[in-house]
Amino acid sequence: MTGGRGCTTEGFIRAMLERDALLFGDFVLKSGRKSPYFFNLGAVADGAGHDLVGKAYSNEVVHLPVQPDVLFGPAYKGIPIAVSVAVALARDHGVNIGAAFNRKEAKTHGEGGMLVGASMAGSRVVIVDDVVTDGAAKRDAHETIAAAGGEVVGIVLALDRQEPSTDSGETAVAALERDLQVPVRCVANLDDVIAFLASDGGFENERKRLLAHRARNRIRGVRGGDPNAPGARGRP
Repeated sequence: MTGGRGCTTEGFIRAMLERDALLFGDFVLKSGRKSPYFFNLGAVADGAGHDLVGKAYSNEVVHLPVQPDVLFGPAYKGIPIAVSVAVALARDHGVNIGAAFNRKEAKTHGEGGMLVGASMAGSRVVIVDDVVTDGAAKRDAHETIAAAGGEVVGIVLALDRQEPSTDSGETAVAALERDLQVPVRCVANLDDVIAFLASDGGFENERKRLLAHRARNRIRGVRGGDPNAPGARGRP
């Protein structure tokens, strides 16, 4: 799999490590679960990094079953993602679409309102963000887009942790796909990170901890082991 023109999944993971977006250690996630790794795309703060993010996400966007008219980046981390991906789509794929985002608080002067950027009224919209824990932020974004007259046709994220988020063992990504009835694509997942650490050779302790974490949480393969799930990373 490639993460965009000139951006492999391996290259994406390496770039995230170099920018401290992917960290190893002892962390407590929003869900309260302990984790030996943490992913924060907000740590990408340089031009080359944003260029790579745009390339990686744009390749996922162009493989969605329905192509969007607008990219929506939830405040705050989703804002630079939406802009970077829109630029990459225009430059690398010849696809010129809008980018929009929301404010955390309504602006009371000037143009006012909660939304900035391209109008979503009557448009097909893809949500772009970094990761998903419980999916609440993506559901909020879905409601925001619907209220603005748009239709969500997909969600693209950087990393699928592949961890169960429900008592039935369903992952957060699978739950989003079920609840919102849209495909969710990810540039990389936990399996990709483990494979990268094995091929690099300099992260043996980190790889062993991730393997133990995967076994402890009974994390299965892509989309819970179903390669035909609507958001699976295999290409049509």
